[in-house]
Amino acid sequence: MASGTWFFIASGMWAVAMIAVFIQAIRLSYRIEERSPQLRNRTGLPRYAAIPFTATNRKVAQDAETQALRRRMILMLGLNVLGFLLLAAILALTPGG
Repeated sequence: MASGTWFFIASGMWAVAMIAVFIQAIRLSYRIEERSPQLRNRTGLPRYAAIPFTATNRKVAQDAETQALRRRMILMLGLNVLGFLLLAAILALTPGG
């Protein structure tokens, strides 16, 4: 296979991994919201995850288990940022990139 083909395969696998990590962060944010009375969705209507609130610890319950969930969510978001930085570095270092 040509090197370009390997790049497209690796890029596709990277994209799937980044999407999976971000979905895990969203799921953790919803769990944190459910445990935090001020963030709980009482309307019955679907809404976006409150990731800015949960990541910055605003209106989040302060018990140990919720804080552990928040740290895991921040780790997932950090892995996502790290993945994008890694991709940018690889693209910057490849010829023609």
